[in-house]
Amino acid sequence: MLDEVREEVAAACTRLAGEGLVIGTAGNVSARAGDHVAVTPTGGVFGQMTAAEMPVVALDGEQVDGELAPTSELGLHLALYERMGAGAVVHTHAPFATALSCVVGEVPAVHYQMLQLGGSLRVAPYATFGTTELAQNVEQALEGRSACLMQNHGMVAYGHDLAYAVESALLVEWACRLYWMASAIGTPSTLGEEQLEDVAAQVVRLGYGAKRSAG
Repeated sequence: MLDEVREEVAAACTRLAGEGLVIGTAGNVSARAGDHVAVTPTGGVFGQMTAAEMPVVALDGEQVDGELAPTSELGLHLALYERMGAGAVVHTHAPFATALSCVVGEVPAVHYQMLQLGGSLRVAPYATFGTTELAQNVEQALEGRSACLMQNHGMVAYGHDLAYAVESALLVEWACRLYWMASAIGTPSTLGEEQLEDVAAQVVRLGYGAKRSAG
């Protein structure tokens, strides 16, 4: 199982690099397998890391396998496994998300697809990377959400598995780019709680997003 999750982490890193969400070593990814977590190594270059390079740690942070040291943001990842019940975590310095994190206190829900993230994107207050303070700030910003921005830093998303966490990270960057583009034209209209609740009900009613037979 650990070999499989290491492969998944390596594949996720390759995809994130290909999508332009990460450059060089800026970001980290992890996925949980039982009581262990496979995570990207510190200094690892996205798009070049292999499964064998992924360290494995216990949920208390003790490294149990791998020759390379885990990411300096390991504490953030472990906090989300403990507090949020995450199955996987993705952190990137994606350009639009990072740029907006330097300017706004929240990215409002400008499209109903942001419901997948819980609605608007809150911005966790700035704290030095790799610190307990940063992990706590992110945890608070994620209340009721599966993703948030990190002030003057980047973004983080989590999910029940790595595929979901990666898709959420891509959705965050898309939403941030959409908000950026709309703001360049004028003041974007936003969706309120009632409208998002209507969307959620319609998703359930229509089975939106799931393949089904016609008729």
